[in-house]
Amino acid sequence: MSKRLEGKIAVCTAAGQGIGREVAEAFLREGATVFASDLDETKLEGLDAFGDVRTMALDVTNSEAVAAYLAGVETPDILFNCAGFVHHGTVLDCDEKAWDFSFDLNLKSMHRTISALLPRMVEKGAGSIINMSSAASSIKAAPNRYVYMATKAAVIGLTRSVAIDFIRSGIRCNAICPGTIESPSLEGRIEELGRTVGGTDKARTMFIERQPMGRLGTPEEIAYLAVYLASDESRFTTGTTQLIDGGWSL
Repeated sequence: MSKRLEGKIAVCTAAGQGIGREVAEAFLREGATVFASDLDETKLEGLDAFGDVRTMALDVTNSEAVAAYLAGVETPDILFNCAGFVHHGTVLDCDEKAWDFSFDLNLKSMHRTISALLPRMVEKGAGSIINMSSAASSIKAAPNRYVYMATKAAVIGLTRSVAIDFIRSGIRCNAICPGTIESPSLEGRIEELGRTVGGTDKARTMFIERQPMGRLGTPEEIAYLAVYLASDESRFTTGTTQLIDGGWSL
């Protein structure tokens, strides 16, 4: 590694598994000090093997807990918002409880972290905010992803709004929009789909077949992009929706 994030401080949510874990590890390997949180703190075990990390259990849907946690965090150079949930179903399968939970976790959690940390980042005069959106949003339609797509499209709007409002303050804000990525979240969706299509093998094949490259993406591939957006190499990049979907949206 070339220590592209040497001396930088990063805050990463949902860092216990999947994309969040891979990004936290990549930031550490590149020399950043990482404040890594997850709802289940045990999932953060082992991160200290990659570098200087401070771990904490955090429920990003709890406004008071988020504010208290971030008040004790050093002013970051990087904020990586990764917490999210994939609801399966159409509008007819989405009651108000499912709607509210999806928006609370997928979108309002980002509002909580950004609004808490942005004033200090502005005072510092620099910062890179990276939000996890999805190719399944305003970019690409996916069946049975009604409220999920609504939240991820809103993440793009939130990202662009922060980018334009604070572009003269040294703040950059970008969204990553992955396609289908190997992760514990995907495994859960494969199991769920498998119950209706005749098994998990068939369900996995269906996810793979919708990717034009003929394979799923990896969390490591997302982490490479996150490192770029976090680093000074991307200092002229803001307000973008970075597609990394194996051609799914073509």
